[in-house]
Amino acid sequence: MSTRGDGAVAAAAAHQAQADAAKSRKSWGETLSRRRIVLVLISVMLGMLLSALDQTIVGTALPKIVQTFPNGVEHYVWVTTGYLLAAAASMPIWGKLSDAYGRKPFYAAGMIIFVIGSALSGQAHTMTELIVFRAFQGLGAGAMMPISQAIIGDVFPPAQRAKFMGVLMSVFGFAMILGPLLGGWITDNFSWRWVFYVNLPVGIVAIAFCLWALPAHVATHKHRLDYAGSALLVAAAVPLLLGFSWAGVTYPWLSWPVIGAWIFSAAAWVAFFRWEMRASEPVINPRLFADRVFSISAAASALQNAAMFGAIMFVPLFVQIVQGHSATNSGVVLMPMMFAAIAASIGAGQFMARTGRYKWLVVAGFAAAALGAYMLSRMTMDSGRSALWLDTAIMGLGLGVAMSAFTTIVQNQYPVHRLGEVSASLQFFRLIGSTVGLAVFGSVLNNRFTANLTRNVPSPVVHGLKAAGLDNANALGSSQAQQAIARIVTSTAQALGRPLTALAALVEHGLRLSLEQAISTLFVVSTVIGLVGLAVVIFLPEVPLRTSYGVEELQDRADEGLDVGIVLDASDTKPATGAE
Repeated sequence: MSTRGDGAVAAAAAHQAQADAAKSRKSWGETLSRRRIVLVLISVMLGMLLSALDQTIVGTALPKIVQTFPNGVEHYVWVTTGYLLAAAASMPIWGKLSDAYGRKPFYAAGMIIFVIGSALSGQAHTMTELIVFRAFQGLGAGAMMPISQAIIGDVFPPAQRAKFMGVLMSVFGFAMILGPLLGGWITDNFSWRWVFYVNLPVGIVAIAFCLWALPAHVATHKHRLDYAGSALLVAAAVPLLLGFSWAGVTYPWLSWPVIGAWIFSAAAWVAFFRWEMRASEPVINPRLFADRVFSISAAASALQNAAMFGAIMFVPLFVQIVQGHSATNSGVVLMPMMFAAIAASIGAGQFMARTGRYKWLVVAGFAAAALGAYMLSRMTMDSGRSALWLDTAIMGLGLGVAMSAFTTIVQNQYPVHRLGEVSASLQFFRLIGSTVGLAVFGSVLNNRFTANLTRNVPSPVVHGLKAAGLDNANALGSSQAQQAIARIVTSTAQALGRPLTALAALVEHGLRLSLEQAISTLFVVSTVIGLVGLAVVIFLPEVPLRTSYGVEELQDRADEGLDVGIVLDASDTKPATGAE
């Protein structure tokens, strides 16, 4: 027999031995007492609260934060983009490590990194420092988000998991209600630095609870870390996201820095997938995409997150600058969206747990999100609070369904020992969507704002704004920019012999109108993204949620020809581990 044939026989024998061992592995839900499970859930919810509070507090406070630093408004988007870049690049690595060596050490490490990053962000003295420290925070978030969802998968089988995942995501929704209010209140009444310091007490409690409540997993065989795959993943993801972040803001879309970043990224992605196809324990298994449930869920999640960030990031900008309200008021406007998201998330989880079905629920969610985005595109500077509440609530209903559903849908396809990998891979594509969407929205906002200025503001003032570099949508929130605009208007009024008061009022209205029209265009784009996501989820296969933890039910479904994960691949099986 040939050497190649001997290798195939040995691989088949090893695969069978691993499959037998995997069937004997017990999940946490099968080995822990009810009291311990409750403690585990509390630990996960504290970690989720820590991560979600930061995102929503910073998002509301950011227009005020960037005013503190010289040229801060020019890097407005980077405070969030740096965070998302670090989280996206590290997330699959954290997920794989948690599968190999257990959830507890890496979940705790993520929270520790996040808390340290929060303290450093509060101490930032330049915009560059703030962006770097936010990126460090993102490394911690890259561990917290997927591992928390994998822990829920360890405790409950998919049919029950949907219900508890909905409750878990309601914590995220609660934080999205509290966060904007808290962020606005802190910004209006205290130093913006407390926006980051507020994470410290929550984080310390969450870390202590994690170390006390979570059981330890002890691997019984040696794992091989995919260092080359991890490096290639970073080399592929970071230039991709950098290109989108630069495009239309720092550089033109077709400039060499942008195109060069994308070319480098494309080459790195090719090298990454070629390497991962041969890796014994890949960071992201390319064979995941052979499962239609995973591939469609990943695409839909990316599109959903792209649309969601438009609402969370730019509605506060609209309320604060176009309508002239305080940061606290911008948080109040987002409250109905978050309440609706909580209700929809819990309701969707209960429905999925009772029926085992999900497809048309997800389709309805995408339809609601697209409708909400369309209604937001019709906002004006004179829109009342009740109209904004209705529009954001409809969008929240759609977002709430998808917040919890896709994680359960994807985890349903795979056995418990792969939940870290598949949860992290799904979250990775969600963050890709968030970052690309944020970058595209920022570019659309600035380009449309600049174009609208020529129609809404007298041309001599527009020339002055361009000469001073103030034809930027984000510049309107800066006190330094407002002073510069006042000087331009004063000199223009003197040169034209026009009354200063009348010209100043005309310019102020023109600037606000230009931003209103730009944000309206932005939500038209969000509507289109939502409709594309709706078209994608129509093709989502519906596999009834499993009632067991292990591979046996998955194997039975595969034998019946149902569309399930690649459970016969060698990476789907590994020796059992124990839980304390």
